[in-house]
Amino acid sequence: MKTVNVAIIGTKFMGKAHSNAWTSAPKFFKVGLKPVLKVACGQDVASTREFAETWGWEETETDWKKVVERPDIDIIDVSIPTYLHKDIVVAAAQNGKQIFCEKPVATSFAEAKEMYEAAEKAKVLHYLNHNYRRTPAIAFARKMIEEGKLGQIFHWCGVYLQDWITDPNFPLTWHLQKKFAGAGPHFDLNSHSVDLARYLVGEVDAVTAMMKTFITDRPLPGVGAGTFKSGSGSKDTGKVTVDDASFMIAEFSNGALGSFQSSRFASGRKNYNYFEIYGSKGSLVFNLERMNELQYLDLENPADEQGFRTILVTNSTHPYVGAWWPPGHIIGYEHEFTHAVADFLHAMETGTPIAPNLYDGMKAMQVLEAAQISSQEGRKVSVADVL
Repeated sequence: MKTVNVAIIGTKFMGKAHSNAWTSAPKFFKVGLKPVLKVACGQDVASTREFAETWGWEETETDWKKVVERPDIDIIDVSIPTYLHKDIVVAAAQNGKQIFCEKPVATSFAEAKEMYEAAEKAKVLHYLNHNYRRTPAIAFARKMIEEGKLGQIFHWCGVYLQDWITDPNFPLTWHLQKKFAGAGPHFDLNSHSVDLARYLVGEVDAVTAMMKTFITDRPLPGVGAGTFKSGSGSKDTGKVTVDDASFMIAEFSNGALGSFQSSRFASGRKNYNYFEIYGSKGSLVFNLERMNELQYLDLENPADEQGFRTILVTNSTHPYVGAWWPPGHIIGYEHEFTHAVADFLHAMETGTPIAPNLYDGMKAMQVLEAAQISSQEGRKVSVADVL
């Protein structure tokens, strides 16, 4: 089997998830290319070496520029914070590398457009890891919609909620600074919801949004925890420059209406990615916390038999599931990444495109940026006006 050399840039949360996927994909899926975990790149020498030893990367590096210029590297896996994506992706494309990139794609639509155009100009394969598309239940929902099971779609309701920064003593990490993250949950979480809405419902034409920052000042990283009052203006604090919560309503090109809600202040919600889709023939409901299930309402059933039923998406006939376990033996979050790597390797082998890619990231950013303008100016904004 032909081998391809992979370099991963980023060794934290997503670095672990991606490393596991590169290892597991060829063991469970029939792929014509075998990935070789060639080099891991991180900022700290010791921790990068430990990461490489744990996950099986052959070499380590601390300078990403050296990595993307190496002639023996075929694939660049970008698994680092958002503000570093653009320069690495553009350089990787210019060096002819295939690109596997984490989301959100960038800190702005302009950056996302530059990344997409660089990859297209270089004619390299590019993939943006909105991993939830590769949840079997969501892929099956797409199949049902394409088969007309829902009929005309009237409404999308997307909710993505977390609670990890409700404590005012939580420090001012990069996630809470616009220059590094672009936005708060509006980019981090809503980027997933917008991608799923585009995947399942269609393109968004216009948006109206409002955003709120509940805690405006936070302790600087490394400052000891204690009783901290927002707005204190202490020299040991810094300004939060992104949203803590975002509400957005949308008009789709096909006439459907949508609502999007994202927050990091939803107490009790750890990673609540949920959506509802309502159509003329039926409805679908998905909850990531029950990711092997899909709720389906079929309006063609007799009136006295109406109600949502649960489809357990674990049969070998469901998307991706046949590579794993017998029916009823559920899979988890990490499997979505394995599915992505398997599809990426197949696309690379066959010379076919893969979605979502940097184009999809650019289109999602256009929607999200239009919502930022709407929140700032208090008006409905056409997505096409974001250039």
